[in-house]
Amino acid sequence: MASIQIKRIYEKPASADGMRILVDRLWPRGVSKDAAALDLWSKEIAPTPGLRTWFDHREDHFAEFKKRYLLELRSNPVVPDIVKSIGKRKATLLYAAHDETVNHAIVLADYLRRYRTGAVPPTKKEASKPKAS
Repeated sequence: MASIQIKRIYEKPASADGMRILVDRLWPRGVSKDAAALDLWSKEIAPTPGLRTWFDHREDHFAEFKKRYLLELRSNPVVPDIVKSIGKRKATLLYAAHDETVNHAIVLADYLRRYRTGAVPPTKKEASKPKAS
């Protein structure tokens, strides 16, 4: 199965990126649409505005942010769509945060990897859907 990695949007696009998905709710400053070379912009997968504002990219908030963001992701209806869009391709989740170790893309990439392998239990809504034969 292909990988899901993260990368700052300010780094140059590379062929090794695979599918390029911007996972920020806000468009990054100073980046043109051409320079971004996106395949998809998924605003809805980003943390909610309230959580993003509370987090403020503070390292001392990161552990609690991670818990809260994972709860949001569990009920986010966009998650299955993103996983389906990626399919078996390699994907790079793009983010604008300055800190490469304290940001939502780290949490999201791990969650999507686990979701793809079935390590994340389905939501009640997903579990109630009839399985395709």
